[in-house]
Amino acid sequence: MTNFQDDQNIITLKDKLPKKWFRFIISGGIGLILLIVILTNIYIVHENEYKVVRQFGEIVRIDQTPGLRFKIPFIQSVTSLPKAQIFYDVAEAEINTKDKKRILVNHYAIWEITNPKEMIQNARTLENAESKMDEFIFSIVRTELGRLNYDEIINDEKSSRGSLNDEVTAKVNELLQQDRYGIRVIDVRMKRIDLPEENEQSVYKRMISERESKAQEYLSMGDAQKQRIIAQTDREVKEMLAKAQADAERIRAAGEREAARIYNETFAKDPEFYSFYRTLESYKTTIGEDTVVILPADSPYAKWLLGQTR
Repeated sequence: MTNFQDDQNIITLKDKLPKKWFRFIISGGIGLILLIVILTNIYIVHENEYKVVRQFGEIVRIDQTPGLRFKIPFIQSVTSLPKAQIFYDVAEAEINTKDKKRILVNHYAIWEITNPKEMIQNARTLENAESKMDEFIFSIVRTELGRLNYDEIINDEKSSRGSLNDEVTAKVNELLQQDRYGIRVIDVRMKRIDLPEENEQSVYKRMISERESKAQEYLSMGDAQKQRIIAQTDREVKEMLAKAQADAERIRAAGEREAARIYNETFAKDPEFYSFYRTLESYKTTIGEDTVVILPADSPYAKWLLGQTR
C-alpha cells in the first residue's frame, strides 16, 4: 500500500511541475554526473615524477612531461613513480679482507629510474628494485674488498685499490643494465668501516700494545741519545782539563825557570848571602816544634842556630 502511495505522489509531482523544469533537473543531474566522472579521471603529471597508465593491468603509456592528462574512466588506472634521484641506505654487510680480517661495511647509494616500463616489468616495485640493487652492491663490494688488506681499506694513502666507489658504481650499473631493470646507480659511497663487536677489544688491546712498544722504543732511543751526549760531554771536559793542565804545567815550568834565572842572577852577586838563605830555608824543613837536633858545637850548619854570625 505504501509503494502505491509513493508512486501516486511522484506522478502527482510530475503532473504539477512544468515539463521544461523537469528536463532541466534531468539535464543538470546528468551534467553533474559527467563533471564528477571527468574530474575523477583527470590527473596531473608533475615535473619530478612519471605517471604510469595501465589498462586491464597492462601498461598503455607513461607520461613524463608535466601537465594535465585524462584517462578512460573505469578502464584505466594511474600510478606514480619518482623521476628525481633517490637515496638508499645499503644494509650493513660483514666482509672478510684479504688478510682474513672481518669488517662491517656500510654504504649508501644514489639512484634513479631511467626506464619506468622496464623497471615495472622486471622489478615490479621500488622495493624490489632497491633489493636487487642491494644484492649487486653487496656482491661487488665483497669481491673488491676481499682482494685488499685491512690497512689498505682504511688508509687511502696505502691503498692500491684506486677509486673503489667508482668501480662499484660502474659494475653495479653493468649488472642492472644487463638484467634490464630500468634503473641506474648514480653513485655508491662507503660511509664507514667498523670491526665486529667481538673483535674490537682485541684490536684495542693490540693498538695499546703497539703504542706502548713504540713509546718504549722512543724512550730507549732517548736514553741512548742521552748517554751519547753525556759521553761526548765527558770526553770534551776531559780534553779541556787535560789541555788546561798541560797549559798550567807549561806556565808553571816557565815561571820556575824564570824564578831560577832571577835567583841565579841575584845570588851570583852575593854568594855568602845565598848560602845564608839556603841554610835558613833548610831549617824550615828540618826543624819543628818537637825536633831535637844534635850537632857538634863547631858545626857550620849550627852556627846560625847558636847565634854565631861570624
